[in-house]
Amino acid sequence: MSDSLELKYTVDPNDFTRAGEASKRVKKTLKTMGMPPEIIRRVSIAIYEGEINMVIHANGGEITVTVSDEDILMVLADQGPGIPDVEKAMQAGYSTAAESVRNLGFGAGMGLPNMKKYTDELSIETEKDVGTTVTMRVML
Repeated sequence: MSDSLELKYTVDPNDFTRAGEASKRVKKTLKTMGMPPEIIRRVSIAIYEGEINMVIHANGGEITVTVSDEDILMVLADQGPGIPDVEKAMQAGYSTAAESVRNLGFGAGMGLPNMKKYTDELSIETEKDVGTTVTMRVML
């Protein structure tokens, strides 16, 4: 592949029925491209976790995935409330999700830790009442 491929998705806020659509579509595209199953798995998990976080915490947002010869770059941007304590949010099991969200089976506090675990690079830029941009990279 000499050119990069860019995929864009809009994540709807508070819509758990559509949560995971972006990760499913990326997974399907990567399979069609002949990507190795382990790469597909890592990318799908990372995007899914980010997508769910956007639904739960951030009033939705935009996901941009760029596939090149070297890597898969995922940028998840929202205009939510921001992450008050990134260090705390990176701890497995730490969650600020509402009880109603937890009752649906979400909000276990594994989103950001799993995003870090399944990617080669992760960076988080966040500002209170402005939003958060999470950038993840999986090397090919």
